[in-house]
Amino acid sequence: MRKGFEGLYGMARDRLRCDPLSGHVFLFANAQRNRLKLLFWDGSGLWVCAKRLEKGRFRWPQTTGEETKVVLSHEELALLLGGIDLADTQRRQWYRHDMTPVIEAQISA
Repeated sequence: MRKGFEGLYGMARDRLRCDPLSGHVFLFANAQRNRLKLLFWDGSGLWVCAKRLEKGRFRWPQTTGEETKVVLSHEELALLLGGIDLADTQRRQWYRHDMTPVIEAQISA
């Protein structure tokens, strides 16, 4: 995984069809799943953070069909970064207010 700011920005925009300046966190992994890079816009600039595992691999969530992206909650992201296999976890049913329209409205205002 050799991509830096511009390369990851381009992948988020072109391959994932998302706005890298939206405030969302974009997570990318190499083919071996032992390295991750995170791209995030904080309102004044881009952050790129990287993690390399000395042993083992990250367990990437399974996709169905030809999906190019997986949407994770902040809890699922924390579990993934902590080495927890999301396939072995179970989400409980409870109310969660969707913040996406509020965030998009604030950005476009």
